[in-house]
Amino acid sequence: MNNSVGNTARLIGAGLRALLVLTVICGVLYPLAVTGVAQALLPGKANGSEVTADGRTVGSELIGQRYDLPLKKGQETADPDLKWFQPRPSNGLGENSVNTQYKLLLSGATNLSGANKDLIRQVKDAKAAVIEDNSTPGHRISPSDVPADAVTSSGSGLDPHISPEYADLQVRRVAAENHLSVRQVQKLVDDHTDGRTLGFIGEPRVNVLQLNIALRELTGKG
Repeated sequence: MNNSVGNTARLIGAGLRALLVLTVICGVLYPLAVTGVAQALLPGKANGSEVTADGRTVGSELIGQRYDLPLKKGQETADPDLKWFQPRPSNGLGENSVNTQYKLLLSGATNLSGANKDLIRQVKDAKAAVIEDNSTPGHRISPSDVPADAVTSSGSGLDPHISPEYADLQVRRVAAENHLSVRQVQKLVDDHTDGRTLGFIGEPRVNVLQLNIALRELTGKG
């Protein structure tokens, strides 16, 4: 009986010691080591890939933003501010209905099939809006010139990039709205177009936030 109690006590003691050691190693030392290495080698990425302008953080290069006008009375959806380059549609974004004390940014896709009538309507409406918003006097946007990313949201709804084709499509409108030359705005797009990662992964892309920061610097907007 005494041997049984003694063996049990030893097992419990060994288990508690193992728990303490593993807690220190896995719960303290390992996270500190990973955090230290990340901060030393990749501080920008470790801190959320923050983008700064005028000495303050204005967003993350990993999360898309919208550039809209203030909501008018009776409006449910704000109109886009056409002075800025616009991102992909964010139809997949959900609404925070669980905790309304905080304004949360929720991610998600529509999960609608290609034959879904609602999705087809959304794409047609988005295409018509892109054509109307980006057509300028003497330059009418052709429906065939509208790229797919201009009328569809990404899987997360938070894609920070657009295709160079969609950025090029917006150049004339942005130039007209900001009283700039097309050449000036086109140069901004070209300078902020990133190629494929390692030369073969993914597609060429333009980060909308960084492009609009450069546009603001060019126009002197505060």
